[in-house]
Amino acid sequence: MKRLLLGILQVAPLLLPALAIYAWQTSDLLPAGERVEAPAFERAGVTGDRFDIATLEGRPAVLYFFAPWCRVCAVSAPQLRWFDRWFSGSARIVLIAQDYGSAQEVADWAGKHGLDMPVLLGDAGTAAGYRIRGYPTYYVLDARGRIAARDFGVSTVVGLWWRTRGLGG
Repeated sequence: MKRLLLGILQVAPLLLPALAIYAWQTSDLLPAGERVEAPAFERAGVTGDRFDIATLEGRPAVLYFFAPWCRVCAVSAPQLRWFDRWFSGSARIVLIAQDYGSAQEVADWAGKHGLDMPVLLGDAGTAAGYRIRGYPTYYVLDARGRIAARDFGVSTVVGLWWRTRGLGG
């Protein structure tokens, strides 16, 4: 028991600041518990096609806000790819780039990570509408386009599946 308490005391100084930062980063995100409608947007994709969020209605979706320079986003990329391959019939992933230099930089990043889902070019208005403070930030939408969950940080296949299960579709 004494060793356990000592271990907790050694880890607490590292864990508490990390939890405080996480709490700050997620504190201003759009609410998930009230199932408010996700802010509408229409954005260009890296391929030049236009994408309207309204096309997502009918099945759950994950809106994944990232930056090409973000190392955590790069770590999450394989998880997004696997989730899209394994669960694309039940939920859709849409990547939204922020803080990028050019559309080519975003396209190169998506290609490097083998991400073939829609990759949109976000802007300051998109970031403000979704209250993005850092990367990666993601929102899970139910089949009616309402925010069912939101989070910040590393994404996993299991975590995404858990957040999208039972949301209709």
